[in-house]
Amino acid sequence: MARSMSLKLARVVVLCLLVDAPLAQGAISCDKVKSYLLPCVGYVRGNNAHPDPPNCCKGIISLNSAAQIRLDRQAACKCIKSLVADISNINYSIAPGLSGQCHVDIPYKISPRIDCKRF
Repeated sequence: MARSMSLKLARVVVLCLLVDAPLAQGAISCDKVKSYLLPCVGYVRGNNAHPDPPNCCKGIISLNSAAQIRLDRQAACKCIKSLVADISNINYSIAPGLSGQCHVDIPYKISPRIDCKRF
């Protein structure tokens, strides 16, 4: 009887770990990061003096809120690095100041040389 109870308890524990695993893993999707940052493309290309506050800054703030744990920050960083490689004509002298323009302190600098392991 005790062995049967232990086996049932072990199964419940394993089931709980399996159900909780995706939540613990965290990683934000690149599609989500892209949707947050897409409104900022004009700014990083130098087409606008300031980012479009209702859209770009909202995306920066949302990204910062969504990437609170290390795995999410690293995943977001890798996505940013990938996106930067796909966007032409980025002005790298103004792009790193994007978060400052939006009054948000994010650890990611828009650069093709981001070291995502630091985050």
